[in-house]
Amino acid sequence: MSKIISKEAIERRNIWVKKINDFTGAFASNSELIEKNISQELKINGVDTLLDHLRLCGNIPESYGHDTSEEKQYAKYTDALLCSAYRSIGLKSLLISGRGDVADVEAFGSGNNFSFVADAKAMRLSRTAKNQKDFKVQAMDGWKHGKPYAMVVCPIYQLPSRNSQIYNQAITRNVCIFSYSHLSLLVRFANENGKSNAEDLLFEIFKTIPALNPSKSAVDYWLGVNKTILGYSKSIFEFWQDEKIAAKESIEIAKVEALKYLSSEREKIMKMTHQEALKALVKSSKIESKITTINKITDNGLFGVK
Repeated sequence: MSKIISKEAIERRNIWVKKINDFTGAFASNSELIEKNISQELKINGVDTLLDHLRLCGNIPESYGHDTSEEKQYAKYTDALLCSAYRSIGLKSLLISGRGDVADVEAFGSGNNFSFVADAKAMRLSRTAKNQKDFKVQAMDGWKHGKPYAMVVCPIYQLPSRNSQIYNQAITRNVCIFSYSHLSLLVRFANENGKSNAEDLLFEIFKTIPALNPSKSAVDYWLGVNKTILGYSKSIFEFWQDEKIAAKESIEIAKVEALKYLSSEREKIMKMTHQEALKALVKSSKIESKITTINKITDNGLFGVK
C-alpha cells in the first residue's frame, strides 16, 4: 500500500520545526512572518503542500520547551494553516493577533453568507492528563462576538474517543469540534469538486452540530458529523479513505519524531560530567530567572497613599 504522507512532507515538517525554533525578535512580527512564509510556500507549491502541513501539524515538537516562545509561535503556525485552509475552500479568512479575549482566526463565507471564529489546537504526544479546558469549547462560544458559529480544530488522535463533556458543550453551545483530518478532506474536496461545493458542505456541518441531541458520547457526535460529510457527495468517500490512512501515518511519524528527540536528550544527559549535569538541572528548574524576578519586587508605595 502506497503511503499518503511522503518523505518530502516529513522533511518539510522538519524544516518548519527548525524555522519556528530559529525565529527571534518580537512575537507579533514573528507571527506575521510565519503567515507570510506559509502563504508564499503555498503559492509556489500548491494545495498538496497545504495538505502536508495539515496532516502533520497536530503535535507540538518535544524539542520545544513548555510555555516558551517557540511553543507560542508554533500555535501561530497552526492558526496560519487554518487561515490558509479556509481560503483554499473559498472563504475569506484572517488571523487575529495581539488580544487574549478573542479567537485567533475569523472566516467569512460568500455563497451562504455565514461567518465563524476558529482556533487551532496542537498537543504534545507526551501530554497525559487532557481536560475539557484544553479544547476551549466554552471559550470559543464566548469569543463568537455576534458570529453564529465557532470551530476548534484538533489532531484527531488527541480527541476523546468515548465520553467527554466537550461533546455536550459543543452541541449545547453550537461549537464545531473538527479535526485536521476532516479539514484536509474539505481542502481536497474543494480542489477537485469546486470551492462552492466545499463551502456548502462546511455550512451543512455547522448546521449539524446544534441539531444533535445533547450528549457526552464521542460516537454520537462524530456519527452526526461524519454522516453529514459522507452523505454530501459520493466523490468524498475516496478522500475519506485517504485521510483515514493519513491520520494513522501521522501518528507514527509524530512518534518517531518525539522518540528520536527524547532518545538524543537521554544520550546527551548520560554523557555529561557530574558538574555539567548539575548545571543542566539548575537551568531546567529556571532558578536563576526566578531569582531575578524575585529581586525585582519592591515596595509599590500603595500603603503610603493618603
